[in-house]
Amino acid sequence: MREDQAEELLVVIARLREEGGRYPVIVEGRKDERALRAMGLSGTVLRLDTGSSIFNFCERLRGEHDRVIILTDWDRRGGRLARALREGLMANGISYDDELRKQIAFLVRKEVKDVEGLPKLLSKLPGIP
Repeated sequence: MREDQAEELLVVIARLREEGGRYPVIVEGRKDERALRAMGLSGTVLRLDTGSSIFNFCERLRGEHDRVIILTDWDRRGGRLARALREGLMANGISYDDELRKQIAFLVRKEVKDVEGLPKLLSKLPGIP
């Protein structure tokens, strides 16, 4: 990873920590949640691996949250889930941020393919504890 990409990734991750403290972050599963915790995210993390449909998942969020962050993986399945989430959230009047997902995917696509791979990548960057 180029130095400028690494610096930009650190800025995006810092924004994720900040925004994730205010709004719930939706991820695919337990490993993704663990990865976010390892990266210092302390806010609410909502996992899609609950066994309900995407629409039911989004319906349950209505009334609880008015805004969420979508952070599914950037592989084909994650892209389909993100699209279904956008549709379900819009149908339920919930605003969402999927820009963080897009920015992270753009910066790390050649390095890692999923949320759970981020902590290991970050640990390789210079200046990261």
